[in-house]
Amino acid sequence: MRDFDLSPLFRYSVGFDRMSRLLDTASRMDESATAYPPYNIEKTGEDAYRITMAVAGFGENDINVTVQDNALTISGKNGKPEDERRFVHRGIAGRSFERRFELAEHIRVVGASLVNGLLHVDLAREVPETLKPRSIKIETRSAGNPAIEGKIAA
Repeated sequence: MRDFDLSPLFRYSVGFDRMSRLLDTASRMDESATAYPPYNIEKTGEDAYRITMAVAGFGENDINVTVQDNALTISGKNGKPEDERRFVHRGIAGRSFERRFELAEHIRVVGASLVNGLLHVDLAREVPETLKPRSIKIETRSAGNPAIEGKIAA
């Protein structure tokens, strides 16, 4: 059973339609499509993350990293021709790939690097100052001296 009806939950909430789409997309994913290339997602700090993807055989010109509408897309196309090589065993996959990651709000891609066959994509959460919690100062007034909003002439 993979079908979930979340419509009762959305009767009492506003703006969660994106979560509904994410759950729907996750339920339709093909398990074999998520196996290549292997990747890790790690939290490297309080508001910092890193996606590390094993891309053996790909150079920096073969990989494309793009961000559009809170979606990070990493794609790779190996430009090397296969020639007429005959493999006895082929364990290093060099096929093209495309991997998509949905980014939460205020997550920004800081940079990407390719080191020893591993692609590192660094991400950071940057919440605007207007959305951060702020403290409100409570003022006190003495009971004998009430604040006067406006004076009325007698």
